[in-house]
Formats: sequence, structure tokens, C-alpha cells
Amino acid sequence: MKVLRLLKVFTAPLNMLYAALYPVSYARRIGVSLGGRVVIYGSSYSMFSSEPYLVTLGDNVYISVGANFVCHDGSTLPFRKDIPDLELAGEIRVGNNVFIGMGALILPNVSIGNNCIVGANSVVTRDVPDGHIVAGNPARLVSKTEDFLLRAQKKSLKIGHLTGKEKVMAYKKIFEKK
Repeated sequence: MKVLRLLKVFTAPLNMLYAALYPVSYARRIGVSLGGRVVIYGSSYSMFSSEPYLVTLGDNVYISVGANFVCHDGSTLPFRKDIPDLELAGEIRVGNNVFIGMGALILPNVSIGNNCIVGANSVVTRDVPDGHIVAGNPARLVSKTEDFLLRAQKKSLKIGHLTGKEKVMAYKKIFEKK
């Protein structure tokens, strides 16, 4: 037991660094099922809790900094002294073309459909149907994705295709910053 703890002292910092540098690769390594292109902003070290193998991510999925996927319910812990085998857990499934905002929390037994957006700091406790946006705590349906896209196209700065210095320069020009 002491050897395992000592081993963790050395491996945890390496895993943290790897998860910060290669968040998608780390997610795959710990057991998250990836169905295609996934982009994770920030570290994935603590993003997938203790059951990463219960999380499935589709294609063209974007996950912001600080999002969390929790597949278990720790509220059973105080009762295990009387009911030792008490355990609640469930899968999390994320469809294709999904954006999960900063700090969002996705709870067990939740499916997020295709073409969905989860707002920042939302707590998703129920399934999200295809083509919808949810936000809040608990997350509620706020709009259809197609309605959002129509509004976004009207307000677009038309620089989404740019990257790096080009994009910075475009922002500075639009907002008149030096």
C-alpha cells in the first residue's frame, strides 16, 4: 500500500503535465471513448472523475476549461457502513457537433444529443435533445441551436476563420485597440 502511494507521488505530477499538454490524448489514455475529433481546452486531468470509461464523446466536440463529467453519486458514501454494496453511477454520452461551456458539470445518466450547446457553469442533470441549448443550474432548455445560429450569423464579426496573430490583429482593428 505504501509503495502505491509513493508511486502516485511521482506519477501524479507527470500525469498532470501530460493532461495539460495533451488533454485529448490523456482522456483517451484513461478510458474516455472518443468517436471522432474532440477538442479540450485546458487540462483534462480532473475533468472525467473516477470513471472515465463511462464517458463517450462523439465527433466535433469542444469542451471548455473547467468542465467536469461525473459518472458516480458520492452521496451514498455515508450509508455504506449499513449498506456496504450501495453504489449509484451511470454513463454520460455526448453526441456530435457539441460545445460544452466553461465550468459546466455533466452528471451521471445524461445524454447530450447532436448539435447542442451547454452554457458555461451549467449543471446538466437531464438528457439534452438534439438541436438544443441548455443553461443554468439545473440546466434548462433555453433555445434551439438553429435559432442561435441565425442570431449568431447576424452578429458575427466574420473572423472565425482566422487564427493566431491574424485574429488578434482583426480583433484589435474591430474594437479599435492598439
